[in-house]
Amino acid sequence: MIMNKLSEIMGRKRLKISDVIEGTGLARNTVAEMYHGRAQGANFETLDKLCNYLDVGVGELLEHKKDAGG
Repeated sequence: MIMNKLSEIMGRKRLKISDVIEGTGLARNTVAEMYHGRAQGANFETLDKLCNYLDVGVGELLEHKKDAGG
């Protein structure tokens, strides 16, 4: 399972969703869905914009956790 840590990173940096939207040019829905952990996926362009704006690597933004069953 891939977990995104956008809300955790934004919390540490004291950023609001509107800050990220303004800084990346991403759609409100895209940022909000990722922030709330409801996004089903993200394209490379979205991840690149988030990483650049937040000054983090992909490995800090996303985390892989093994499923409990396997």
